Amino acid sequence: MITSHHNPLLKDIRRIGARKDRGRFVAEGEDLLAAADGAGWNPVHRLVAGVDVTEEALARVSGLGSGTRELAVYEERWADAPAGPLVLALWGVKDPGNVGTVLRAAHAFGASCVALGPETADPYGPKAVRASMGAIFVVPVARVTSVDELPGTTIALDARRGEPLSGPARGDVSIVVGAERAGLPPSVVEACDRAAHIPIRNESLNAAMAATLAAYELSRVTNPEAPC
Repeated sequence: MITSHHNPLLKDIRRIGARKDRGRFVAEGEDLLAAADGAGWNPVHRLVAGVDVTEEALARVSGLGSGTRELAVYEERWADAPAGPLVLALWGVKDPGNVGTVLRAAHAFGASCVALGPETADPYGPKAVRASMGAIFVVPVARVTSVDELPGTTIALDARRGEPLSGPARGDVSIVVGAERAGLPPSVVEACDRAAHIPIRNESLNAAMAATLAAYELSRVTNPEAPC
């Protein structure tokens, strides 16, 4: 059993958790690790407090304020390219919590991929992984540099342009969501096939909330036999 936080493996895990060693990432907590197990991800390392390592030593490498009972290291996975039918594409979304929440929404509403455009936060950082609530192990993640790499009809989600967003989606669709404050750059909006907005009463929505509503709207299935 590991008893010292100076142990080489724990030092390595600390570097990975701080994102100083890319290519691998850390997930903490029984729920996240159960999600990884369910999705068929095999850990590079797995440590359980009281079994593989003392609680005190594990707490020294934990990124959680309350510590953790279990953590694991995994290899990052990246899709070669985003694929439909429904892609949520993030452009300049810098808050890792928002990136993780979008992954969670993508899983909830059946989006086929989350695409990360330029200047978007690391989906494998600890805050994004926690916010994804296990969706990071289920939803494919791809990196893109231009709108041209996105499949199907590309729709720029813009608070001030286009028609109200309406669904369900027909054919492959990529929804492009911009940064929390600035929104989408004009060049990105122009590169999309069209722009659409979510009708709201205030100025704008949080990026993750906007992506969640868009995913719901485009994935919903109308049932003419359902009661009113």
